[in-house]
Amino acid sequence: MSDVFCSEIILLFPEKFLQVQVHSHFTSDNLLLLSINVSPIALLNLVKAVKMVQRQPEYPNNPYFCKQLFNNNMLMKSILLSLMFIATLNASAQFDKFFYNKTLRLDYVHTGNATSDAYALDELIEEPYWGGSKVNLVSPLDYGNYKFTVTDIETGTIIYSRGYSSLFSEWQTTAEAKETFRSYPENVIFPFPKKPVMVDFYNHTREGEWFKKFSYRIDPNSYFIKKERRHEYPSFVVNKAGDPAVCLDIVFLPEGYTNTEMEKFKADCARLADFLMKCAPFNEYSGKINISGVLAPSIESGADIPGEEVWKKTVLNSSFYTFDIDRYLTTSDMKSVRDVAANVPYDQICVVANSQVYGGGGIYNHYALFTSDNAYANYVFVHEFGHSFAGLGDEYYNSEVAYEDIYNLKIEPWEPNLTTLVDFDSKWKNMVTPDAPIPTREGDKNKYPVGAYEGGGYLTKGIFRPSYDCTMKSLSYNNFCPVCQKAIVDMLEYFTK
Repeated sequence: MSDVFCSEIILLFPEKFLQVQVHSHFTSDNLLLLSINVSPIALLNLVKAVKMVQRQPEYPNNPYFCKQLFNNNMLMKSILLSLMFIATLNASAQFDKFFYNKTLRLDYVHTGNATSDAYALDELIEEPYWGGSKVNLVSPLDYGNYKFTVTDIETGTIIYSRGYSSLFSEWQTTAEAKETFRSYPENVIFPFPKKPVMVDFYNHTREGEWFKKFSYRIDPNSYFIKKERRHEYPSFVVNKAGDPAVCLDIVFLPEGYTNTEMEKFKADCARLADFLMKCAPFNEYSGKINISGVLAPSIESGADIPGEEVWKKTVLNSSFYTFDIDRYLTTSDMKSVRDVAANVPYDQICVVANSQVYGGGGIYNHYALFTSDNAYANYVFVHEFGHSFAGLGDEYYNSEVAYEDIYNLKIEPWEPNLTTLVDFDSKWKNMVTPDAPIPTREGDKNKYPVGAYEGGGYLTKGIFRPSYDCTMKSLSYNNFCPVCQKAIVDMLEYFTK
């Protein structure tokens, strides 16, 4: 006689309810059989829901409300493993159904001032490689000041989404944005669709909601999609871990390296990669991280330093003194950045500026930019990569910045390592050191490694960080706090499936 088990789960998603019945039984040979009727994308969400229920089953704190919960732990684990296996197979099939193994890039111009913005299409470009996951296509995260979704028009199914931030969103918080309008070139990439799709762009409002700002229909057979390559260069391998589809793929781009300095660039890449691979928790994933470099020379060495009247002819047009902050090194030339990066499969872009000057910048799912030869190059690299890869926020509050009123203290920041304590349950409350008071006094930093220490996100009051010190707070290499490490691991897991 078989033991029969049945559970009905109701999952609450932003746009609709999904009801799934899972029937299972053990045969006489103790073989678990499952009968599941659910779409592949919904199945992926089901797996995420079950994982979260295991950690925190209470409602309403759990964003996935479960009407009934599996009671048998062994059965729960068996079902979870089976669901994960089935979900992976189905999600991979979803990629082949909707996409080719190459990239479609959408370039646009983002313009506005402190209180308004608008999107304007620039061009569509076909690129030869797709370096991202073929399983994790629809992001479960609400990170970023913006996000875009790709919807298959025939079925109405969202087949790809990603959150991101940009230099324009930062500029909107500066004093200059209150006085004038500016435009920034931006772009997004996604797998090349097989059928017509609708791409929708959303802004993360100050109230924490998503607001649709721009939509564009794409016919993948259009002859207006450019196939020309503007910046074709040779590439080289820094670290080879495996198939780009199941690895995190990082590309190093040279900025301010001349033709005669390409060997220096290769050596710098090897040294910087070593910094990353020895930094926790990246060191635990060295076997899942591909790193490559592109040999794109500049006419002159270095980067622009406007405050010192230094101007260099470089391939990516980077500059210190972004927003008049001397150490803030960025580029707004996203066309060139993407053009050069497209020479290899990639998930994350790292721009290495050939300079000894201290500085850098990192923007979520945009790029990380840092200098090669400063004494703090190891710290600056992993700090800026924390921004661009894991969406980590700055935890310092005593350095000069150009931003004004960047956070709404009435809601939670989207960055995983910052909180206003408005909804601490949604942040790292489950990681707090037992008995730690919230907020946590700095005098108790040794007693409570994880708490809620006031000061972060450029503010001394109203924003709290997880630990007293962290790589996201001070000049300390290989010092990510437990909460930041978890955020990085979560992202590593996401990109390597």
